[in-house]
Amino acid sequence: MTFTSFTIAYWCVLVAALLPIVCAGIAKYGTMRTSPREGGFDNNNPRAWLARQTDWRARANAAQANTFEALPFFFAAVIIAHQLQASQARLDILAVLFVVLRMTYIALYVSDKASSRSIVWAVALFTNIAILFSGFR
Repeated sequence: MTFTSFTIAYWCVLVAALLPIVCAGIAKYGTMRTSPREGGFDNNNPRAWLARQTDWRARANAAQANTFEALPFFFAAVIIAHQLQASQARLDILAVLFVVLRMTYIALYVSDKASSRSIVWAVALFTNIAILFSGFR
């Protein structure tokens, strides 16, 4: 039986998978103790409640959706890079960079820094492409 180590890049997959939950938490922050009738979070109909939000809460929810959209490509890129036996050090650095960029993206999205957010989004996309091709020889 062969055991494979859980690489830093694989840990980054886990962290990236948790980022949408962080976004949801940001959107719901401070509303759990207020009744739904008074505008607090409605766990009986959370999507409708989120759809009615404005400003930073709406942007946090949009960041959640975009973060979910970015996950499949990141997951696939990391797995393919491992299968192609990419340099583990390079792969780990790129995966950490991707996660840091996505966390920065979320912060910029919530704080309404649209131009900076778009630049960070593009850099994260190119980082993901670099991950995908890191094992190409």
